[in-house]
Amino acid sequence: MRKLFAKKWFIIGIVVLLLIATVVLSLLPGSPVKQAFNIVSFIVSPVQSAFKKGGDVVSDFYVAITDGIAIRNENEELRAQIASLQYELTQNEEAAIRYEELKNAFHIKDTFSNYDIYGASVLSREADEWFSVIRVRLGTTVGINFEKTTSYAVVDVEMNLVGRVIEMNDSETKILPLRHEGFSVSCKVNEVNGAKVLVSGDAGLKKKGLCLVTGIDENTILEPGTMIVTSGEGGLFPEGIPVGVIETVDYSNSLNITATLRPYSDIAELSDVFVMVQYDTASEQDEDISKEN
Repeated sequence: MRKLFAKKWFIIGIVVLLLIATVVLSLLPGSPVKQAFNIVSFIVSPVQSAFKKGGDVVSDFYVAITDGIAIRNENEELRAQIASLQYELTQNEEAAIRYEELKNAFHIKDTFSNYDIYGASVLSREADEWFSVIRVRLGTTVGINFEKTTSYAVVDVEMNLVGRVIEMNDSETKILPLRHEGFSVSCKVNEVNGAKVLVSGDAGLKKKGLCLVTGIDENTILEPGTMIVTSGEGGLFPEGIPVGVIETVDYSNSLNITATLRPYSDIAELSDVFVMVQYDTASEQDEDISKEN
């Protein structure tokens, strides 16, 4: 065992001496050892260069993949930010529209000072050939005292007549629109002492978006474009609410002159409506008297 160990150390010593001698000889000018190193270096250098280029290609490919993933993630973040900004812009536009609608509501309030005005957003429009109602988000919880024997006028944001309330519960209200065949309202030509007419819904005209005008006196001259407003007769609809314009007039029968009217308010475009509830002046007077006493 000792001999084997001694032999290993001997071999190691010989190898170290040879390496030292080789290094010393390679430093001498014109040494054959140096030339041999040059030949080996000439052979090995292309291999080293090829391996280096291959490593660079792999490294560049990895960097390209990493950068691509980073760019894709950044693009997704930018898309999310753009979508968020677009949503905020849409919300701001809707808020601006609502602000204008509220301004119009105040205008309605100023015009009809003896009415409470309740705004309501449209929930749905139930319509077919024979029947149509509008459901809105408004209920008796806001303080409206609704009974089956009563009704209220409904207008849009431009103060045009939409219809009247036919049903109300705690959270929803149903509105009978102007074009419904069960609807009628006393109207007049929009001028001082304007001629009185009756505007009604008609099953045949509803498909065309029109209403029927009857009760036209033979001495009354109606022309296409004549503006019609509510007359105030009957007590349900206050005087002066814009209804629509005359589309056509039929004078063929002097005993039964008829016309068609195109309403100002378009149900398909409605997003908000306003219910007009008249003050109970009799109750207010009783309250004032009780306070004085």
